Amino acid sequence: MKLARTISRLFTTSSATKIPERVIENPVSIHSIKQLHARLIRTHLHEDPFSISVVIRSYALSSLHLHKALLVFSQIKKPTLLIYNYLIRGLSESGRPNEAIDMYYNLIYHHGIVGDNLTFIFLFKACSRVNDVSNGQIFHVHALKLGFESYLFVSNALIRMYGTFGDLELAQQVFDQMKDRDLVSWNSLICSYSQCNRFKEVLSLFNSMQEANVKADAVTMVKVILACSYLSHFDIADSMAKYIDDNHVDIDVYLGNTLIHMYGRRGLVNLARRVFDGMQERNAVSWNAMITGYAKVGDLVAARKLFDEMPARNVISWTSMITGYVQANQSSDALKLFQHMMKANVKLDEITIASVLSACAQLGSLDVGLAVHEYIYRYDIRADIYVGNALIDMYCKCGAVEKALEVFHEMKNKDSVSWTSAISGLAVNGFVNQAFEIFSLMLRDGVQPTHGSFMGILLACTHAGMVDEGLKYFESMNKVYGLTPHMKHYGCIVDLLSRSGYLDRAYEFIKAMPLVPDVVVWRILLSACKLHGNVVLAEIATNKLLELDPSNSVNYVLLSNTYAGSDRWDDATKIRQLMAEGDAQKPSGWSSIEVNK
Repeated sequence: MKLARTISRLFTTSSATKIPERVIENPVSIHSIKQLHARLIRTHLHEDPFSISVVIRSYALSSLHLHKALLVFSQIKKPTLLIYNYLIRGLSESGRPNEAIDMYYNLIYHHGIVGDNLTFIFLFKACSRVNDVSNGQIFHVHALKLGFESYLFVSNALIRMYGTFGDLELAQQVFDQMKDRDLVSWNSLICSYSQCNRFKEVLSLFNSMQEANVKADAVTMVKVILACSYLSHFDIADSMAKYIDDNHVDIDVYLGNTLIHMYGRRGLVNLARRVFDGMQERNAVSWNAMITGYAKVGDLVAARKLFDEMPARNVISWTSMITGYVQANQSSDALKLFQHMMKANVKLDEITIASVLSACAQLGSLDVGLAVHEYIYRYDIRADIYVGNALIDMYCKCGAVEKALEVFHEMKNKDSVSWTSAISGLAVNGFVNQAFEIFSLMLRDGVQPTHGSFMGILLACTHAGMVDEGLKYFESMNKVYGLTPHMKHYGCIVDLLSRSGYLDRAYEFIKAMPLVPDVVVWRILLSACKLHGNVVLAEIATNKLLELDPSNSVNYVLLSNTYAGSDRWDDATKIRQLMAEGDAQKPSGWSSIEVNK
């Protein structure tokens, strides 16, 4: 009978205690609270719920002292709703939100106390943090029957909870049924849609918000700018930046970082820097976003200056700078910075490792690549697909094909880049049979070939002089796999035919191409003409090249050498003179050598 009475009391509003909407933070220090607690124990008032409530409140709202709040609570004979609310709030905001839910059930079923509006605000928060949909819906029903859904803060908490669950329909329903809304209401719904990647709805809600004459704050603008970035609506993003200026929206660190990222993505580093310089508070994300922005536009001097000025660097800072150097083909600087990173005892992550391995591949620095690979094993770095692919690429470009194959076969998961890197790497290094084996293995595993994997297998055919096989692979691209060949695939076939001495077939193939041949295709033919002494086709190829690339000295040199190879010295001399008289520029030759690693 007692349980029945308890449940009947649950859905009545007469016993709901009227307390303030917000719990005011305790201004008293923990030290003073401990003194008060000790005095209450000495005077035997520690079991009195009214006397001890301020102690529980202070303990409960401090994550370091929450366990003391629960200990004090266990000594109270008849705890009040106010004390329960303090504990439910403290638990919901700590790492123990499940216990907040248990506390609520203890409240109604063991003590017959009905929760109030504050109880449900923090219950909804607890359910959000543990993604407890079932209890969240139960508590919603309880709040609804008790009449608390009409409370502004309760409705806001409901919107946030359903948004966390990804149930936008219910979140929108709660919002639509609210008689009064504040900025938090709008932000809660906007954040819900943003969290579910519904960016068009975010912008639509912002427009509705403006129609309702509700001024946005930094929280709103972060989500709106993010929506513009994801949708690439940069004209709207610029109008939002103007809105921020016109309405004097405070640019906190989160909004500042969002703006820097948005401008940096577009290469507008001057605007990004203006935001950066105007921020009163910055964190590592601010500095990293600005460094990445400079690196994106190739201004590595400004990026490095910022990097050196950073008050504190994390692994992302180092990686951003190293990646910037790699992308700008300044791999020597990337490896130098990597050495400084190691001296600073910064633990590498997968992105750092992939970038460093790319630098090693560009420089052919096998020693550093091997050291990085050893680091992966020693520190148990998660070797994901990107790291595996980077290792394969590095080993292939450094000529360590056996190591590349070891990595390839050890990879549990592979993507198209993995297969392409292995096939192309083997082909370039002359391991033609192994390249064919990997390609066949890829087909047996049911992996759909890509343009890149076909490029690798065509290179293998070219190196082996396998003309018929190469033509079959080329034809299968479109007929079997539905892949339209790119210019580089046509270039491979021209190279395959030319190297094998089939210059006339190569020329006919070029004339039959559905694409307009580029300079690379004609230069492949011209180089083969020099090799085989075909002056007629050399002249045709050169004329095409002079139309497409008249200032390139390579075209003149190849034709001159072709004439010389056929003992047509006068023609060879004329071409050299023509090159000297024209504006053709011969690039300076250069080489590099690694000494003492």
